[in-house]
Amino acid sequence: DAVLSRLNDLKLSIGAMIQKMENEFETINWPTFLDNFALISSHLTGLSKIIATEMGAPLRNLTVLPLLLSPERDEALWQLTEGRIPVFSHDMVPDYLRTKPEPTAEQKMMAHEQKANNLSPETAAKQVAQYQKIVSHVFDMVSKAREEWESDSSARSGVQQTSSMADTHALVAAVGMGKNLKVNIPPGVGPNGPGGPGMVPHAIRPPAGMAAVSPSGAVGQMGKAPSAIKTNIKSANQIHPYGR
Repeated sequence: DAVLSRLNDLKLSIGAMIQKMENEFETINWPTFLDNFALISSHLTGLSKIIATEMGAPLRNLTVLPLLLSPERDEALWQLTEGRIPVFSHDMVPDYLRTKPEPTAEQKMMAHEQKANNLSPETAAKQVAQYQKIVSHVFDMVSKAREEWESDSSARSGVQQTSSMADTHALVAAVGMGKNLKVNIPPGVGPNGPGGPGMVPHAIRPPAGMAAVSPSGAVGQMGKAPSAIKTNIKSANQIHPYGR
């Protein structure tokens, strides 16, 4: 019963997959195809586990003989095989109850055996040695590739740090709070220069609400600490080379 249920499930899964491939080949996506394939694989795995357990005599110890051959249509055989074998005749028996390989395959095997028998022992030994040499070379290449792959995977497991937290904090403090930034004081202006001791020069004096107006009527520039980074600001009113 378990084998029959597994076979029915496997048959339904294969039929559903074939139906989707024939009718939904334009809309089916790869994940859906993989899900159906995984379902079929699970059914095959479960069926193989059930068959692996010895529930009776092994089938290889049994002999199947065609007791009744008829060129006429057999309805019972048609229903039993679900429409695959309508007639069990002399022409069908060699295909379904074959214990020997196909004639073409048998001829090729006989030709290879005859060629092998015609070889001298020295030639056969040389060919075997050459074959072993090739196999060992391929094995060495595969082993080397495996060692390199394992070393790369072990190296990737430990993530290397590519940043410094101290430098990051210092950069954030410099940008956000101006920490460790130096102010360039113009030459000739100092604590004892114009304005008296302790007075901040006008060029770097912070604004007090509104900018001071000079006697000539021009608005004074807002005090700002000059930066060591020089920037070239292009005017937005430049004449376009193609403008007329």
